[in-house]
Amino acid sequence: MDNSRFLEICDIHKSYGEGDSVQHVLRGMNFTVAKGEFCVILGPSGSGKSTLLNIMGGIDSADSGYISINGDKLEDMDEKALTEYRRKHLGYVFQLYNLIPDLNVKENIEVGAYLSDSPLDIDELLKTLGLYEHRHKLPNQLSGGQQQRTSIGRAIVKNPDILLCDEPTGALDYNTSKEILELIESVNKKYGNTIIMVTHNEAIQHMADHTVKLRDGMVRKSIINDHKLSAAELDW
Repeated sequence: MDNSRFLEICDIHKSYGEGDSVQHVLRGMNFTVAKGEFCVILGPSGSGKSTLLNIMGGIDSADSGYISINGDKLEDMDEKALTEYRRKHLGYVFQLYNLIPDLNVKENIEVGAYLSDSPLDIDELLKTLGLYEHRHKLPNQLSGGQQQRTSIGRAIVKNPDILLCDEPTGALDYNTSKEILELIESVNKKYGNTIIMVTHNEAIQHMADHTVKLRDGMVRKSIINDHKLSAAELDW
């Protein structure tokens, strides 16, 4: 398998509605992502970022074109196979943390571990996340940044091939956003997961290996970054 074409997005189209009210959200998306790469999908609101991420994650389906991950085409899978694929190979981090309120930090992360045949060591992961001393706290006892760290932990504990992040810093202040980006950067280096992050924050592209810029449902630029900054060096 060619690791430089680990994730392939091939001529993806998606529209909603019909007749005069049809809205073309994706208009022929094409790009590839290498295994282990940190890829930022950048674009203004309405450019199709979240729709594309949902199709990558098997949450939504394209009207035409295909997405293949490690040679497996998502649209060739039936519902059972797709569910199994999502469970084993994909991790999701959303802008809203979606934590289970009556489970503590460690238990919320364990929910993700149950979905995997080979989960990461939870105590080691808690230390990587900077949450070990908070592991017995409930979500309402945590700051926004700590809640987002917990949601990243829940996604990463099953050691997914791909971590899909939808505006993971969107609800956070500047300093907390930087902390979360540093954490995602360290997760990428330590565990080697391929990371796809949707954002409208242009500064984040400078820490990525690869930036895909969208506008009006199309790829306008696909840029490989030869001079990455660390998350700590970003400023906006």
